[in-house]
Amino acid sequence: MPEVDVSIWIAAPLERVYAIAKDSRSFPEFMKDVKSVTPVEEDGSRFVADWVGLIPQFRLKLRWRQEDLWDDAARVCRFRQLKGDYDKLEGAWTFTEENGGTRFATHLDYEYNVPTLGPLVKKVIYSIVVKNLDGINQAIKARAEAE
Repeated sequence: MPEVDVSIWIAAPLERVYAIAKDSRSFPEFMKDVKSVTPVEEDGSRFVADWVGLIPQFRLKLRWRQEDLWDDAARVCRFRQLKGDYDKLEGAWTFTEENGGTRFATHLDYEYNVPTLGPLVKKVIYSIVVKNLDGINQAIKARAEAE
């Protein structure tokens, strides 16, 4: 199962970056590859939503229900797919103060199998996942630094 780790330094206070990331229902407003985030359940630190993501290279929409568990004290969000198009999707976002700004890091463990396609396509999918995570980082950075 592929694992991906990406991070970005953002010239904004940790609280601002954390608040932007925690408001995933607004992601379609400023993330081009997120078509929709529809809340299903919200209970304190637990947020469940139906996501639709776009993979323009394949003209494909991916759908999944994701559970986010937010730990406000530790500034961490652990997430996982409850059901959907991925065979597995889980990971964590961490937020730490660094050099007067915020380090926003993502760890993702995923599996997305296309039965009729081989290892080459898995490499393409991996590069798309990395590009998508970098896009999320850049979008949150731009929003946090603009406020």
